Order: sequence, then C-alpha cells, then structure tokens
Amino acid sequence: MRALLTGNGPSAKLIFPMLPRLITTALCGFAVANAVAEQPPATIDLSKFPAAAVEDVVVPVPSEIFIVLDKLGTPNWKGELRDHLGTNTGNRAQIALLLGTVIADGFIAVEAEDSEKVKQIGQEVLVLADGINVRKAVIARSKSITDKAEAKDWRAVRSELDGALQDVRGAMQELGDDELAQLVSLGGWIRGTQVLTSIVGQNYSPAGAELLNQPELLNYFARRIDEMRSRNLKKEELVVKVRKLLRDIKPIIGKDTITVENVQKVNKLTTDTVTAITSEDQ
Repeated sequence: MRALLTGNGPSAKLIFPMLPRLITTALCGFAVANAVAEQPPATIDLSKFPAAAVEDVVVPVPSEIFIVLDKLGTPNWKGELRDHLGTNTGNRAQIALLLGTVIADGFIAVEAEDSEKVKQIGQEVLVLADGINVRKAVIARSKSITDKAEAKDWRAVRSELDGALQDVRGAMQELGDDELAQLVSLGGWIRGTQVLTSIVGQNYSPAGAELLNQPELLNYFARRIDEMRSRNLKKEELVVKVRKLLRDIKPIIGKDTITVENVQKVNKLTTDTVTAITSEDQ
C-alpha cells in the first residue's frame, strides 16, 4: 500500500490510514495466519472511496477503509480504546489535534461495537468543536451519533462520523481556519497510526506492516505544515512536535520491508505524540 495519495494538485485524493479497518483500516493486514482465501489488495484506489479527502479535507478515518481491514483479520478493537480522551487546554492548535484523535477513537469504538464509548465520543466531539467555534456544525451529527449508537446501527454511526468530519471541514473553511482543519486531519492520522502499529505489532506480518508504507501521505502532511501562513500556529509547540514526528517516521517506513522492530518504533513515536496532544500541560 505505497500510495495513499492519488492524483495531483487540489483534486488529489487523500486517505488517512488510520485505523485499521480504515487505512488504517488498512490499518492492519496482520492476522492472516489463517490464510484468508481472498488476498488483500496491493493498493487501494482512493477514488473509489466517497469519503476520501481532497487536499484540504478533514478525514482522518474514512469508514469505507475499515472494510479493507475486515478482510485482513479480527483485531481486538476494545483493547485499543482509551479511558481518557484528553484534556481541552484552550489552545486552538491543541484542540484541533485533539479533535482528530477523538474522531479516530469514534471509528475504533464503532469497530468494537461499544455504544457507550461511541456516545461519550459524540459528546466530546461537540465540546471540542465548541472550542474552535464550529459547534453549530456538529450539533445535529452529535445527537445522531448518540441515537444511532444507542440503536447499535453501526453502519449509520460510521456514516455520521464521516459526516461530522465533513461538517467540521466546511465550517472551518467558512471561518478561514483551513490550517486548523489540517491539524484535525493530522490528529486523526497520528491516533490511527498508533492503533495500526499496535495491532500490527501484536500480530506481525509483512503484509500488515506494508500498510505503514505511505510516503506520499507523510510528504503531504509535512508540506501542509511547512506552508502554513500563520507563523504563530507553525511555531506552536505541538505543531513543531508533529512536524518532527513526520520527519522521524519517514526513514523508518522507507524500506522495502518494514520489520516488526520498525513497526514498534513508529508505535512509540506516535504514542508519545498522542500523549503530548492529550496532555493538559500543553
């Protein structure tokens, strides 16, 4: 899965490997110990995924990607859920990154079929959206997420999470906060990659590790940070840490075969970054 970014320019399609059934669904081609008859695709055509993002879109974990992971194994999704989703510090960069991690957890909770966690995440999305002035854009989605989780309509919950991402993106664009929207995407990608590497590390296979081979996506995110117009945002401590994360990961995944040791290295790097994002010390 070398290409997670397809096309060129503003119409380029970007998919976030987050979560294992996501691309990150891709998030995991691990447990194929029982040799599934249908081999996972060598690449994913992002144009086939309606929730795939265009250059400035906010889609850390498109639900369609989880379908791919379903063919690759049965991860312990409940084991990947977090008890503490993070602390809103009032810093807009931190809130945007945190919102991305929380939405990513929403997809994980759906995979775990944990209705209480999904409802908790729906409320948290609303609170964080309020912190970056886009609460109105997600009020209806938040309620629908809660209602659909209560009914255990998981397909509908995924759809509402996808919709919430699109609503946040649109609202941020209207406010001229495109760069914060990118941080939402980054937060989701980081949390997704943390989970992906956790799952792949527990059931290592070269095919599963190959899901980490996304140099185009790393370049895309790095370029978005480097081109930020707001110097203050670019110099934010968390943004600097995220930029360093992208720089540190790139040589680790730039190999023909990504070893279990390298999977563990990426997991450590993303785990440390998620900890920084969720910390109240920011």
